[in-house]
Parts: sequence; structure tokens; C-alpha cells
Amino acid sequence: MPAYKDNKTGKWFCKFYYTDWQGNNRQKWKRGFATKKEALAYERDFLERQSANPDMTFQNLYELYIEDMAARLKQSTILTKKHIYETHILPFFGSKPINEIKASDVRRWQNQLMNSPNGYSKTYLKTINNQLTCIINYAKRFYDLNTNPCGQAGSMGQAKAEEMDYWTYDEYTAFREGIKDKPLSYICFQVLYWTGMREGELLALTAADINLMTKQIDINKTYQRLNGKDITTPPKTKKSRRKIPIPDFLCQELQNFINTRYMLDPNERLFPATKHFLSHEMERGCKKTGVKRIRIHDIRH
Repeated sequence: MPAYKDNKTGKWFCKFYYTDWQGNNRQKWKRGFATKKEALAYERDFLERQSANPDMTFQNLYELYIEDMAARLKQSTILTKKHIYETHILPFFGSKPINEIKASDVRRWQNQLMNSPNGYSKTYLKTINNQLTCIINYAKRFYDLNTNPCGQAGSMGQAKAEEMDYWTYDEYTAFREGIKDKPLSYICFQVLYWTGMREGELLALTAADINLMTKQIDINKTYQRLNGKDITTPPKTKKSRRKIPIPDFLCQELQNFINTRYMLDPNERLFPATKHFLSHEMERGCKKTGVKRIRIHDIRH
């Protein structure tokens, strides 16, 4: 695995041969490394990914996994996966060869997350754990990994959230008074409460989705904000695509709100907010009115 120094630039480069996926022998050049060590590390990582040996690092496995899954999963799903891996998994396992990951390593990683000052919910811990299990199973299936440290270590968290809570009508109307000073907050919670739609569906709505003549809202997409980007995708299932009837007073409130959106494009998001905004407004309204806080998801029940 030689590396060479370019006397003109003072930078290092590597030049080597590898076999591509079709069995062809190819030459690879890569320039611009500050040190010989960096050039050799690049060559080693590149060849490792090409050979896909079970002694590749977790980081290299992750890159192969994401590249493969990108053609099979929705963009929002890929972005969610990437966030979980890059935030919670790669910092711990990234440099470790996958065939050296032991059940004890997984347990230490789990304990670190369960004791995190961030106070992750049990359902989120379960989601994170599932992603580690998913990529290890991928390595077993496609790259001849013989061990399953996740199965030996056991899981963490829980699959289902705690029993849902709900507001009575009086509690909701009291809460509503606490956020009425912000028209965007008020109309968002009105729509959530009276239609039972999900918050991602609410945030994806456009004026074109609302038919005030037939008094219906067409649910045909959902919204997420991931890595600073607005992502709108179709609903997860066919059943999620539906038309929801809306009462007369909500029709009028929606019409009034639409009228306040100057030069609104019919296909532009009607409610320029995020899930974080809704969570913040939930907190603000509950503190202001003394109404118990519930999950935004539970408003629809």
C-alpha cells in the first residue's frame, strides 16, 4: 500500500488497483492529502469498502448501508436514519471493526444512552436500538458477519409509548385561550383538535388541499423538517390518504387565516411552522392556563 509525495505541491497521493463489482481490475488515484498517513488511510478504507470484509469498520459499513438503502427507502426515512446513526451510533462504534463489536460493547453503549442527561424517551431509545440491530443484521446478510452482538446484549427502551392522555372539551378550550394571541398557533391547534389529523399532515397542508365549498380537507402528504430541510412526502399507507370533513365554524376560521396570507400560492404550505414550534406552543399554552400538558399526537384522540 504505497503512498507518494508530489514534489510540486508538497501533498501526498495514493495510487492503487482494485477489482470493481463486475470483476474488472481498475486503477484508483487520489490526491491532496496533507500526510502520508492520510493517503494510506484513504486507500485502506476504499479497498475495505470494495471488498466488504466483515473486518471493515462500522463507519464503512454505514456508508455502504446508506448507499444501498437510498434506492429503496423514502428520502425522509433515509434522513431520519442518518440522523440517528450520526448522532447516537457512529460516535461510539464508528472506528471499530464490525467483527470486533461484542455484546458488552452494545451494553455499554445502551447504558450511555439510557443515562444521558438528554433524558431520551423509552420509545426513542427503542428506535435507536432498532437501527443498530438493523445494520448488524444487514452485515450478517450481505457481508458474512458471523456474530450478532445485539441479540446477545438484548434491547433497550420499549416499543409502545405510555398510555395516552387526553383533554376534555373544557380543558381544550381553556388551553386555546392561552395561545389565542398568536393566530398561527390558534388555527393550527383548532385544526388538530377538530379534525384529528396528525401534526405532519397538518404542517403539509396547502390552500389547494382545503375545499371550503364541500367542507373537506384532502390529506395527501406529510411534512418533516430534517437537517434544516423541509421534506414533504406521501403518507405512509394508502389508508392515511383520506378526506376529512370540517365544521362550518372551522371553515370560516380557515378562510380568515388564508386571507391573511398575502399572495399565498395554492401549493405553498399554509401553516409556516414546524413540529418544534407546535411543541413550544403546547408548553406555552399549558403554563399560561394551568391545563395539563399532553402529547400533540394525543390531541387527535
